[in-house]
Amino acid sequence: MKGLLPDRILRIDLTSRAIHEETIDERLMRAVLGGRGIAAHWLAEAGIWRHEPLSPEAAVVIAPGMLGGTPWPSASRYHLGFRSPLTGIYGYGNAGGLVGSRLAAQGIGAVVITGRADAPVFLRLASGTATLEPATDQWGMSTSRTEVYLRQRSPRAAIACIGPAGEALVRFAAVINDGGRAAARCGGGAVFGFKRLKAFVVETVDRQEIPDGFRELASAAAVRLLADPAVHELREVGTPILVALKNERGDLPAWNHRRGQVPFIDRIAAPALERYQVGRKACAGCPIRCGWISEVPSGPHRSRSAGPEYETIDALAANCACSDPEVLLHANARCNDLGLDTISTGAAIAFAMECAEHGLLGDRGNEISWGDGAAILSLIDDIASRRDLGDILADGVRAASHSLGEATQRFAMHVKGLEIPGQDPRASKGFGLGHATSNRGADHLYALPTIAVAGLEHAAADLFPDLLPDILDPLDEETKPELVVASENYSAVSDALGVCKFTTTETYALRVEDLADALTAWGWPVDGRALLEAGERIVNLERLLNARMGISSQDDCLPERFLSEPVVVSSGGKARTITLKSLPDMLSRYYTLRGWTSNGHPTEETCERLGLTRWREA
Repeated sequence: MKGLLPDRILRIDLTSRAIHEETIDERLMRAVLGGRGIAAHWLAEAGIWRHEPLSPEAAVVIAPGMLGGTPWPSASRYHLGFRSPLTGIYGYGNAGGLVGSRLAAQGIGAVVITGRADAPVFLRLASGTATLEPATDQWGMSTSRTEVYLRQRSPRAAIACIGPAGEALVRFAAVINDGGRAAARCGGGAVFGFKRLKAFVVETVDRQEIPDGFRELASAAAVRLLADPAVHELREVGTPILVALKNERGDLPAWNHRRGQVPFIDRIAAPALERYQVGRKACAGCPIRCGWISEVPSGPHRSRSAGPEYETIDALAANCACSDPEVLLHANARCNDLGLDTISTGAAIAFAMECAEHGLLGDRGNEISWGDGAAILSLIDDIASRRDLGDILADGVRAASHSLGEATQRFAMHVKGLEIPGQDPRASKGFGLGHATSNRGADHLYALPTIAVAGLEHAAADLFPDLLPDILDPLDEETKPELVVASENYSAVSDALGVCKFTTTETYALRVEDLADALTAWGWPVDGRALLEAGERIVNLERLLNARMGISSQDDCLPERFLSEPVVVSSGGKARTITLKSLPDMLSRYYTLRGWTSNGHPTEETCERLGLTRWREA
């Protein structure tokens, strides 16, 4: 590799404070790439299935993408892999910002952390050297205060840290980096909290020499991105543009996924929220600049924070039936400061609201009702500090429903223990199947099958000519297994290279061949077919890890609400009823395309073809 791509692995034992370095073999990188792929590999090597998520022996892997630290547009993301304390299975978070680029620029392909510190520490990575430094003074601080504190010592560093929620072992606590970006899902913040790892700080290094051919390709790719209509919308408005569009087609989860539309859309859609926008923010090297900085300047909800993104708007507003934009913005700021995943937090609160509606919380539900902003903000603080009902909700909706009684389980909206994000499986069949099959639990980004819902005719015509026009219909079920398999593979490539999906599976502004050309120009010859095979390998490796932890086809399911309750969508003065016809049929076709057994496990032949036989249980 000769230093062109991040190929160094640092192994850190927090118990003994031992740190040593290895070089990642090029054959391994060609097999699983970097980022998400190399993280899954090292979790397999560490025997993720042998250790409880919150134990000293459990490993957590920090891994930038292979294109991180280069001028390739939007190649800024990093991956956080671990066994999830929320789901008990394979889990990860993924975030943009500055961290991924800074890690890769130091030549670091992965940091594998085990053990548990005897007192709080933070990890500093400077000029390729790792040190552990005391963090006792920062323990108890919010994420924003922690970043300010650490930046006084490292003014140009990229900083990722946990807040009080991670310290309290909230099982959906996030790792927050670079002032509001979040490796949010699955509870990586709780893993850091258990290990007493408050933060990691990545110092700036001088940019290495860039091959001329690569620089030209990167510049051309940026021009193409900015000319793409879908990318243009994200650049102009950001992800809040999705709120009104999804509400129109009944794909805006509301009232704990009971409905797909809200009557107060004019209060939470992008035009209403733009009144509070005071700036925009970009991840490293990204020409899209989709991130918002929002501020409520005065009043009881005075706050300032990055965001909100679409998922946060849905989770904390629509799904909780809250129409107050200032409550939404304050709730988003509190979650960022406390270090909480906004999706799971909103889902936990919506779950509590529906339980209270049915009288299932007893006296604890007397002050909880749909849309109550005070209750939303109070529950956020209670969850982060594990206080009262918040202590139950802090374990996630699956565990909370078991604690609160069988009657509450029908209101727990999750797949494999991970709370469902802002898509309705009845209105968007591809996302419904993707939520069911995702290896980290319900996840809009694992497959991101947007070709149908975004009407990406150019991509559909190139990739699925034989499935037109049905594959462009969000309600068609027969074509969605093909779409989900292909988009899962490409999404895995995107995560492994550290490239934002707004350029890949969200818009298809850039294709896998563009990414292959970039790596080739950087001095690492590869073609698109090899990259997609690596993506397929990553998905299968993750499924094999889950199989060792007991996951099977029975877990590739959706809550009964989506299978038996229709959703009514009103548009243009007319109403129509939408149902999910046959998830089992979609799953059966998906397993066949994947080369998996009817039990949802990769076959021996599939494992042999992808070089994964060693991870397959007999």
